Amino acid sequence: MSELYLMVSITERILVKKFVTLYEQHGVTLTLHTLGLGTAVNETLDALGLEKTEKAMTFGFVTEETWKIVKKALQSQLQIDAPGMGIAFTIPLSSIGGKKPLLLFTENQNFQKGEETTLKNTKYELLIVVTNLGYTGMVMDAARKANAAGGTVIHAKGIGMEGAENFLGVSLVSEREMVFIVVKSEIRNDVMRSIMENAGLTSKAQSIVFTLPVTETAGMRLLEETE
Repeated sequence: MSELYLMVSITERILVKKFVTLYEQHGVTLTLHTLGLGTAVNETLDALGLEKTEKAMTFGFVTEETWKIVKKALQSQLQIDAPGMGIAFTIPLSSIGGKKPLLLFTENQNFQKGEETTLKNTKYELLIVVTNLGYTGMVMDAARKANAAGGTVIHAKGIGMEGAENFLGVSLVSEREMVFIVVKSEIRNDVMRSIMENAGLTSKAQSIVFTLPVTETAGMRLLEETE
C-alpha cells in the first residue's frame, strides 16, 4: 500500500458534523465515528484552552495529496489550530483486505496502488475490523483460526457513507463495531484472509478489514511466551 492513510480526528461531539462536512467536500466519503471522554489533567486542559467535555473520534481514509488539502481546509475553515477545536492526524496503512474496500476508500481521490509502506518490516501490526453489530464473536473466531490472540471492541457508527451500500452491498451508516487486534506481521495475511473468508462481506458479519503498522510495543512479552 502506498500513500494511503487512516485519518483520525478528535473534537467535541457538537463539532463532528462540521468535520464530516468538510471531509466530504474534499472527497473523503468513508467516515466512522465513536464517542469518548477527554482524560487530560487539569493543567494540560487549561494550557490548551480545553474543558473536560464529551469527545468524538472520527476515522477516514486519505491519500497524501488529499490530506494536504484537508489539512489546509481544517486550518482555514475550522481554525483547528485554535485552542479547543480538536486535533487531526494520519497513520499510514499497510494493507486492506479486498479490492472493493480499497476502491471505496479511495473512490474520489487520486490514488495509484504501489509498493507496501516502508514500515512493512515492523514486527507487529494493528488489524482493525469494521463489522456489523453483534458479530464480533464471529470475527474473533475467524481471527483465532489463524492464530491471532484477543482483541478489543469499540462501538461506532458510520456517517457520510450512504454510497457505500450501493458499492459494497453493506450499510455502513448503521450501528457498527470496530475490533482492534495486534498480530505478528508474519501472520497478518493469514488472519486477514481468515476474517475475509469466514466473517467478510458475504457473511452476516459483513466485515471489512485493514491494518496499520506498529512501530513500538510494550507488554507483548506474554503473547510471545505463550506462542
